[in-house]
Amino acid sequence: MKKLIQESQQGVEGRLLQASGEMATGLQVTTQGLAGLLLLLCVVPWTEGGKVLVMPMEGSHWLSMQDLVRELHARGHQTVVLAPEVNVFVKEQKFFTLKTYAVPYTRKEYKDHLLGHFDKILEAQTFVETFFKGKEAFKKVTALYMSSCVGILHNKNFISHLNSSSFDVVLTDSVYPCGAVLAKYLNIPAVFFLRFMPCDLDFEGTQCPNPSSYIPRILTQNSDRMTFLQRVKNMLYLLPIKLMCHFAYTPYASIASELLQKEISFVDVLSHASVWMFRGDFVLDYPRPIMPNMVFIGGINCVHRKPLSQEFEAYVNASGEHGIVVFSLGSMVSEIPEKKAMEIADALGKIPQTVLWRYTGSRPSNLAKNTILVKWLPQNDLLGHPKTRAFITHSGSHGIYEGICNGVPMVMMPLFGDQMDNAKRMETRGAGVTLNVLEMTSDDLANALKAVIYDKSYKENIMRLSSLHKDRPIEPLDLAVFWVEYVMRHKGAPHLRPAAHDLTWYQYHSLDVIGFLLAIVLTVAFIIFKSCAYVFRKCFGKKGRVKKAHKSKTH
Repeated sequence: MKKLIQESQQGVEGRLLQASGEMATGLQVTTQGLAGLLLLLCVVPWTEGGKVLVMPMEGSHWLSMQDLVRELHARGHQTVVLAPEVNVFVKEQKFFTLKTYAVPYTRKEYKDHLLGHFDKILEAQTFVETFFKGKEAFKKVTALYMSSCVGILHNKNFISHLNSSSFDVVLTDSVYPCGAVLAKYLNIPAVFFLRFMPCDLDFEGTQCPNPSSYIPRILTQNSDRMTFLQRVKNMLYLLPIKLMCHFAYTPYASIASELLQKEISFVDVLSHASVWMFRGDFVLDYPRPIMPNMVFIGGINCVHRKPLSQEFEAYVNASGEHGIVVFSLGSMVSEIPEKKAMEIADALGKIPQTVLWRYTGSRPSNLAKNTILVKWLPQNDLLGHPKTRAFITHSGSHGIYEGICNGVPMVMMPLFGDQMDNAKRMETRGAGVTLNVLEMTSDDLANALKAVIYDKSYKENIMRLSSLHKDRPIEPLDLAVFWVEYVMRHKGAPHLRPAAHDLTWYQYHSLDVIGFLLAIVLTVAFIIFKSCAYVFRKCFGKKGRVKKAHKSKTH
């Protein structure tokens, strides 16, 4: 046996020498190195190059998804990105093939509806004005996306081409559910890539338990430890949002029913997903139940950090011992009202740090010498620099995770959506300060910056969160790639799908069982009652009548 093993090792060594083109006398392969190579081949899952159809969501959602697409391409998979010809962020890249489809709106209409709403967020409005304007903007953007989805799903030639391309998996952001409908229609396994879905549709789509007693609803800014009134708010807050989602997502269920020629609900469309990949984790989010096909990849956008360009390296080096502050309100907000911009500029001038402010609006007239306006900045790369002292952010999930990954305390100015909840969670963990961007003054911002820079507790808390976030067996990007390849290897993941998807609402809550058992208890109780009544009448009823008759005779 020993001789056979030695001969096998010598044969493998000879093939390695031949493949490398080196002279046999100049190269030796050790037994230890060979064992390591064989071990690596045994433990690493191997997937042949597959075909991935990607249908992204517009905006910042695409920015982290493209990191995953890039990595899939680097591992030998063919990636095809399907996007409307009118969009803001999805542009052709070397690591994927871009296929566009026609849409019934112009670039100007799209920008006016999408970006125009974000620019108005910073305008002072009453709650009622904000609600109704937001609702109107939501309806317009939803109508735009729905019209583009109808266009592609009714394009028989395009659908036929996709069907004949034999894709192994559809990677999509379910917030724009056209990809989910397309995957179900083509009967291709789907992987969802998202932060969350409004109206708790992600819980319904995964059949994940979602008790309102300790799982805070979006926009409530509640924690997982709520008072009685907060639990009341948590339960009621979902009702108006559910109504909005009904109008937004019901059309997708209608078109799916039309294509599949059977009546299905929107939750049925979502339940087609093999794996749900959430851009979150339990460092930022509160603990809650999860299902087997739910994967958490929070911080996936932190992976690729590059050296700073000469321009930004010069800015950082010139800051001296005070360091820098990074300021960005995200990719969707391009301008700020002049008065508010001047208040912010005044506040930034009150600290000694150099401020790199991503801003594309008009230059404030009172901009201080320590503040540098740039149209774009390498946010993650700057946050990873040791001279970065603080991060002013709108509290989007990408920015929050980049702050956590790099251990930078934050001044948070949430604007819309889940940003309020993100900011509240970081503030309660002592990793930053939250400001109301509409109500804050110049002094408020200056004091908040000084607090997170000079109060050591903020740095200590964010470093603790960073340590917890990084303490994991596998990087989020590698985990995401694994699950996409897993779905491709096994043609889906039906074994991870809970049977709850096939139950009716009353079966899920065991109402039929409760009703059956209750009926048995009531029946038994009725029989016992009737039996006791019968026995009572037999034992005491006749004697009572005899006594009555005897009394009547004596009278």
